[in-house]
Amino acid sequence: MKKLKTICVFCGSGTGSNPVYGEAAGFLGDLLSRQSLNLVYGGSNIGLMGIVSAAVRDGGGKVTGVIPERIAENVPGQDGITMEVVPGMHERKAMMYKLSDAFISLPGGIGTLEETFEAWTWNQLGYHAKPLALLNINGYFDSLLDFLDNMSSEGFLKGSQRDALIVDTDPENLMAKISAWKPPEGVKWESLKPSS
Repeated sequence: MKKLKTICVFCGSGTGSNPVYGEAAGFLGDLLSRQSLNLVYGGSNIGLMGIVSAAVRDGGGKVTGVIPERIAENVPGQDGITMEVVPGMHERKAMMYKLSDAFISLPGGIGTLEETFEAWTWNQLGYHAKPLALLNINGYFDSLLDFLDNMSSEGFLKGSQRDALIVDTDPENLMAKISAWKPPEGVKWESLKPSS
């Protein structure tokens, strides 16, 4: 895997009901800046998005927010953060994926899950070979991980793809796993190619 330069963080525009989520987002942002990594994120200045982006920026890291026009109208610009305004959500995700070397998902809502699963799907289909990780703060993703295990045991998710999803409860351990990650063998649909 190439050297990591830019990490995309998917996370909520809210802070959740437990202060531990905001604390972990701030710690992750600080860790990224200490590791001289740039941040790409959804562009909001509130919730976990605002916390992680401020921590990277305040630590001297480069921060790029990618935000759709419709949302940008309601989000003020932020000092020290480059904002890329795009037409809509599809373009937002495509740009976030293009600008990033790896993806980390923090707690969030359906938008966070949608971004996470699309990045994972693109990996599964061979559109990119970039690590995807869940920072499982306070057991937030436990039920989702159980569901994914069931999906795999029921034959709808290959074990190699399930294993490709990096999970940890500690930001430093998570970053070490991302750095050591290797893409799974094979791409979905490869076996269906006509033989030449």
